[in-house]
Amino acid sequence: TSCLFPLAVRGSEGLYMVNGPPSFTESTAFQRDSGKNCKAVAFSKDGSLFGWCNGQKVNVVNITRAELLHSFDLPKTVCLEFSPKNNVLATWQAYTTAKDGTAGVPNLQLHDLRTGKCLKSFIQKKMQNWCPCWADDESICARNVNNEVHFFENNNFNTIANKLHLQKVSDFVLSPGAQPTKVAVYVPGSKGAPSFVRLYQYPNFGGPQSALANKSFFKADKVTMLWNKKATAVLVVASTEVDKSGASYYGEQTLHYVAASGESAVVQLPKNGPIYDVAWSPNSVEFCAVYGFMPAKATVFNLKCDPVFDFGTGPRNAAYYSPQGHILVLAGFGNLRGQMEVWDVRSYKLISKPVASDSTFFAWCPDGEHIATATCAPRLRVGNGYKVWHCTGRVLHAHEVPAEQELWQVCWQPFPDGVFPERAVRPPALPGELPRAEPRPAPAYRPPALRHKPGPSAKLHEDEPPQNMKPQLGGGDKPLSKTALKNQRKHEAKKAAKQEAKADAHQGPGQVKPPQSAQQNTVPAMTTGDPEVDKKIKNLKKKLKAIEQLKEQAAAGKQLEKNQVEKIQKEAALLKELEDLELGV
Repeated sequence: TSCLFPLAVRGSEGLYMVNGPPSFTESTAFQRDSGKNCKAVAFSKDGSLFGWCNGQKVNVVNITRAELLHSFDLPKTVCLEFSPKNNVLATWQAYTTAKDGTAGVPNLQLHDLRTGKCLKSFIQKKMQNWCPCWADDESICARNVNNEVHFFENNNFNTIANKLHLQKVSDFVLSPGAQPTKVAVYVPGSKGAPSFVRLYQYPNFGGPQSALANKSFFKADKVTMLWNKKATAVLVVASTEVDKSGASYYGEQTLHYVAASGESAVVQLPKNGPIYDVAWSPNSVEFCAVYGFMPAKATVFNLKCDPVFDFGTGPRNAAYYSPQGHILVLAGFGNLRGQMEVWDVRSYKLISKPVASDSTFFAWCPDGEHIATATCAPRLRVGNGYKVWHCTGRVLHAHEVPAEQELWQVCWQPFPDGVFPERAVRPPALPGELPRAEPRPAPAYRPPALRHKPGPSAKLHEDEPPQNMKPQLGGGDKPLSKTALKNQRKHEAKKAAKQEAKADAHQGPGQVKPPQSAQQNTVPAMTTGDPEVDKKIKNLKKKLKAIEQLKEQAAAGKQLEKNQVEKIQKEAALLKELEDLELGV
């Protein structure tokens, strides 16, 4: 099974395929195309067909049989895509108007892959959303034309079978899976009216009453709509271009949950800031959101939009579930260092923390065990190359392109769902010639004047640890109220104080007790039964310690700021407050 999961590699050196783990040799199933102008590549959904444009022709091959099926004379093709059941190949070339200003020729072509004939040509000016969308069984196909959605049936593109006409449909997404097909549409707000997302079941488009669900919101310049695999719900990330509060240059985002049953909710995210990524679990009953000002939080929610597991905070802006849904990778790419956290989501245990520096691309292998990361141009023009990892954090294969060359794209050959069942996570039984790729983080910048002095010990922000948000079965189903929590803490503090007193009583005469001041420095003295009072005492001691340091600096001849002098003047009042609190025990 050496060529189980090939990778297509496209760059200035041409286009070729590499066998995946364990061999990583060049695949003989695909003959290398050494043209330096390979603009676009695409695999079919089941991975059996592969198409590419080399700047002269668009070629389609059957990978399983290693044979050329078709060659189309479309040298300027920049995008291509296969329909889900391999009946149609869609190609798109940039739209150009004639010199005299008359309309250009149709630039979106749909080709019949059985006969090689062109089924239909359309004018499609924008590259964004250029490709028509098919239902998985190809019974319907849809495209957005002048803000209304046109539907074709059974790949008959000469007849528009249905239209979905609302005031201005700016985007739509068809549901995955079997019939009946559902359609999520987004209509931006205008003239003070809110934006809305509506879910319909094809072909019932008879006005707002026929919609399965409707969710309206004011804060939206653009939306991203994500169906879950079972087509029971859509997650909607609504974004504004500008954050009116000025808190973020990312604009402002909100996350909405819309179910096909008609329910909808705003997902409450416990940390303010941008929403970087949202991903559905392949099980369709959970989703993960990565959000909040750095260090970002990541949380898994259920269909009630309640948190199930919180991963705490960390340097991350992306989430990727394995195709089987048993592993989740949280990663920090782009302007972050490429740290990845690989989590087993069955037990919520951390498997590994590899680092893929400068990555511009990440993809799961269909086996749910291996991962590809790559550094591609034009996003980064130096250090181009790709790596294949095992999910336990080991690099199994690394390829760097020569300095004068560029890597443009890497993609795994897809396989139909269910070909690779979920497997328990075990380290690979391969010789590990390559060490774990964990480069040492670059030290923080320090001005020349401070470089020979000890560095600051405090971190800029403390990372929050991960925590399970499911109600624990042992301790009653309901979370404790604030009063109950306070009483519980008091009880625990008293218990600890009693044990301490016991330990003191047991201390023999031969054991010398450390002086009081030393005791205070080593363990937090459990003096009171009230955690609130303990907290106040701790804060006062902290302030008094800071005043001591300022007095030492003044004694050493340092000129103090006005606010520092004021701090020193408060020492007597703070000492009195501390004494009162300690006597009140």
